[in-house]
Amino acid sequence: MKPLHHPDRADIQLSSVLYALSDPVRLYIVSGLHRAGELACGSIEVPVVKSTFSHHSRTLREAGLIRVRVKGTQRLLSLRTEDLEERFPGLLKSVLEAYDSSGDKAAFVPEE
Repeated sequence: MKPLHHPDRADIQLSSVLYALSDPVRLYIVSGLHRAGELACGSIEVPVVKSTFSHHSRTLREAGLIRVRVKGTQRLLSLRTEDLEERFPGLLKSVLEAYDSSGDKAAFVPEE
């Protein structure tokens, strides 16, 4: 398996981060990672098929928002909070606070 590309902190571009956060599913994933820390891909419940989830995680990874770590057969996702805070102070916090208060995430929360 070839290694996954993660941009260096200095190479994270604001336009790429904002583009990645513009999709509701990706924003939901980022919000979940912010609350839970590191999560396995299979434990994140989103209303998309596996290949679409892979596309979303790749977009987030290549934008510099998440780090993907391979452990055996699992891929573990974590938010690059420190890198994002260093590059764009307060951006992630502002976006997540606005997202949490918007009620948009309710569309993706599975019913019990």
